[in-house]
Amino acid sequence: MRISNIISRKKTFSFEVFPPNPNNSSIQDIFPTIDALGQYAPDFISVTFKSSGDYAQNTIDLASYIKRNTSAEPLAHLTCGALDKDDVEQVADTMRQEGLENVLALRGDKPAEYTGDYLKYFKHASELMDFLRSNYDFCLAGACYPEGHIESESLYDDLVNLKIKQDMGASFFVTQLFYDNNYYYRLVRVAKKMGITVPIIPGIMPLTSTTMFNKIMNMAGASIPFEMRVLFDRFRNDKKAMYEIGIAYSVNQILELLANDADGIHIYTMNNAKVTGDIYNRISSVIEKELR
Repeated sequence: MRISNIISRKKTFSFEVFPPNPNNSSIQDIFPTIDALGQYAPDFISVTFKSSGDYAQNTIDLASYIKRNTSAEPLAHLTCGALDKDDVEQVADTMRQEGLENVLALRGDKPAEYTGDYLKYFKHASELMDFLRSNYDFCLAGACYPEGHIESESLYDDLVNLKIKQDMGASFFVTQLFYDNNYYYRLVRVAKKMGITVPIIPGIMPLTSTTMFNKIMNMAGASIPFEMRVLFDRFRNDKKAMYEIGIAYSVNQILELLANDADGIHIYTMNNAKVTGDIYNRISSVIEKELR
């Protein structure tokens, strides 16, 4: 089923997972995690993509497993920056052959192994969307950034590009992680003024350890609200407390978003079904009321 058909009827509840590293584990290793996540009845599960090695095939294999073994629709990422046109066609053809209907089209960041310019054929995600729209029948989704993309001079410039993605076929957007809901509310408000009419689903990344906190901050650069930083600074050496704080913060963030009529909830699970389950179980009645 096309996710756009689900979104036309209701707000969505969804997850993101990533394929295991093929150098040290098998794709089958994550299947129990997918099965565990499936019990929370997500509308869709997105699967991340890397262009090197066997990662692309692992994305397709994992998305296919989700389609066959859960009630969720898979949303396969396709990151085009380091791929040429033939590579993209090969991946898209395989996705189509596997019956995958939904694609999150991304340019992607520069791979770690690249020292110079890494962009090959597609320079922007909107170009990939235009190509896929013209040659395939996928339901297309895009990414957006509540605090603006790091390469954009302003949120306005970033939203000009977001509008282009919508014009090129994006039927909904999923945001990058954020910890201050006001950035999401601003994004939605300004996007609507610029003619962006498709749903913008907020992406939530639970932070349940000091290691994860430091990694995410270095990688994503999201602003940390004062009240969150105070808690993390105070309890950073207490693993149990850090876990409880991370769960509680995500729960409160989701509740506030739903109370303010967010277009859905998308949880970056980091392949951790326990964290996702602990969040779900604390607010299951709210999720059932707002997102079912």
